[in-house]
Amino acid sequence: MIMKTESKGSKINLQPLADRILVKREDMPDKKSPSGIIIPDTAQKEKSKRGIVMAVGTGRVTDDGKLVPISVKVGAKVYFNSGWDNEVPVGEKDEEYFLVKESDILAVIK
Repeated sequence: MIMKTESKGSKINLQPLADRILVKREDMPDKKSPSGIIIPDTAQKEKSKRGIVMAVGTGRVTDDGKLVPISVKVGAKVYFNSGWDNEVPVGEKDEEYFLVKESDILAVIK
């Protein structure tokens, strides 16, 4: 699947390759401290590792040359491992996208 988004009048097409998955980080609401002080996401230690699958690659190829399709579908809500090196500049500046391997998807939220 090719993801098509419009950003400031330009179209961006992105097709993850092999076992890569494009995940858009889901915004989490601000947290409250026990005393009622609102803690914005910019002050929190870690950002959400929860997101929505926007596009998937074709799958991984085994040593035998067989294609193993990706089990996660577009639109699924997932928990994922995010690293500093897998964030990709796609879409609006306030949206965060990550290109992760299928093995970096920890769970599908049902």
